[in-house]
Amino acid sequence: MSEPAEHVRPSGDESLRLLCAVGRTLDQELDEALRGCGSDVDQWRVLGLLAARGGCTMSVVAEHALLLAPRATKLVDRMTAANLVHRRPDVVDRRRVLVVATERGRAALAEWDAAAAGVLDRYRHLLGSDAALFDDVLRRLQDATGRAGVPGLAGLATEG
Repeated sequence: MSEPAEHVRPSGDESLRLLCAVGRTLDQELDEALRGCGSDVDQWRVLGLLAARGGCTMSVVAEHALLLAPRATKLVDRMTAANLVHRRPDVVDRRRVLVVATERGRAALAEWDAAAAGVLDRYRHLLGSDAALFDDVLRRLQDATGRAGVPGLAGLATEG
């Protein structure tokens, strides 16, 4: 007798499910670690981008933080009120507004990066000698999907 249809799944489907499940778990663990420092994943992503790039438009911030524009705007508004970022005119194109990290934001980011590093260390430990290979596979997937995030940040995750 054959297996019920619900148990017969192509391995690709299972790989996609596992990738999504691990991503969701990682987001939850990262968010929990950052909340212990008074932050969340979205704020950490935004400040990390701004510290690396200096200043970015809202569209770049939204893309990098994986947020829709209205949610990114609300997040930046909250971060501005907390003096983590501020908006300023672009010196090249005065019509554009850039979001820039404040000194307080940079100080907070240092603490948040330490919390995030703890989560990353746990995953690197679980992967053991495969950690570098896994990083490479993730980068190739990201590049191949055309959703590599913000141009010019490739390799930033391994700097430090």
